[in-house]
Amino acid sequence: MTDLPMPQNPAAAQPAQKSSLLSQDDRTRRRNAAEKRFRSYGAAAIGLALAALVVLMITIISAGSGAFRQTYLSIPVALNAEQLDPEGNRDPAEMSKVLTLRYGSVLDSALAAAVENTGIQIEGLSDREIKGLISREAAAQVRNRVLADPELVGQTIELDVLVNGRVDGYFKGRVTMASAARDANTSPEQLMLADALAERGMLVTRFNWNFVTNPDASDQRPEAAGVGVAILGSLYMMLVVLFLAVPIGVAASIYLEEFAPKNRWTDIIEVNISNLAAVPSIVFGILGLAAFINFAGLPQSAPIVGGLVLTLMTLPTIIISTRAALKAVPPSIRDAALGVGASRMQSVFHHVLPLAMPGILTGTIIGLAQALGETAPLLLIGMVAFVREFPGAPPEGLFDPASALPVQVYNWTQRADPAFIERASGAIIVLLVFLLCMNLLAIWLRRRFERRW
Repeated sequence: MTDLPMPQNPAAAQPAQKSSLLSQDDRTRRRNAAEKRFRSYGAAAIGLALAALVVLMITIISAGSGAFRQTYLSIPVALNAEQLDPEGNRDPAEMSKVLTLRYGSVLDSALAAAVENTGIQIEGLSDREIKGLISREAAAQVRNRVLADPELVGQTIELDVLVNGRVDGYFKGRVTMASAARDANTSPEQLMLADALAERGMLVTRFNWNFVTNPDASDQRPEAAGVGVAILGSLYMMLVVLFLAVPIGVAASIYLEEFAPKNRWTDIIEVNISNLAAVPSIVFGILGLAAFINFAGLPQSAPIVGGLVLTLMTLPTIIISTRAALKAVPPSIRDAALGVGASRMQSVFHHVLPLAMPGILTGTIIGLAQALGETAPLLLIGMVAFVREFPGAPPEGLFDPASALPVQVYNWTQRADPAFIERASGAIIVLLVFLLCMNLLAIWLRRRFERRW
């Protein structure tokens, strides 16, 4: 016998029915549906981001691709010795005294003769419009070529000279006959002349390497403007940032993470580093203006000043990312190294640092990319100045006047001629290629130094 009472209801004694793992109950179905919705939200967010990126890239490339194409006029030019070398000595020092205006008159005569020889007749076309077909920069380019080779004087040579920005824009679709009728810098008759010359093969549009190699040009010569000086200026500044910010930032991170005692002073330093990472970039420009130019007496618009300012701005980013990479290394790596007799420094530099190197490189390239795209601090130290001369080779070239790619973009967008907007978009493409090359180098270095534990 047993002392347990018998159940009053026989059905209550039956065990509860277990649900099968192969069939979903309501709770499981709701959970799976929520997971599917979350996945769809994530996929939609990624798709939206990719669509925005594609629209941005298409907009930039469509607006800036014209900067990499340029229209040239090919005509025979008689380099009259009486005009270009009155003394007849073929001495570059004497010939350099001949003004650019005289070379311009030589080109005007050559173009007028070419139009007459081809038999082009356009009603209402004036001599001023014929002369205005050629860019104002063409005379200076011919002068430089003649001074480089004085023996050309007295010969008739075939020259490819720049046409003005409106005619160049006409062949790129930026200028139309309707807009030319309202434009004081061109006319429909001038565009008809350009069409007639193009039909005879004298006017062609081809790839423009000069956009990458030429310096900036004045407001009246957008067709001659290039980003050569800006590319060199950005490169020099990145070298300064690389050789200053990276070793200082990595060394400071290693000390703070691995060797510094944990006390109130290190806490204050860490808080200040985090605060500096959030300071607006223009504040660093004011600091650079006061410290490096007004106090230290360094030259304005020099890559060394821009590099120092960007170094100060990049240091917090590199320190924070490097410390995060060092923290990601498991403590067991340090303990194992110390357990087999390694010193504190040996465990850090032989074991922890190589394993953290991919993360350090990632943070470094993020900091460099951020510095490459900064504009506000560079404007305050004078890098917005108009610079025509290329800086010299380092280290002297670091103190020569130069520009930078983001500043050049800003400068061109402030000019009135629509051709400079095209040039600005082309400079953005160059800047993106610059960033892409830096990222590819970072990925290669990260794969090169990557180790697994």
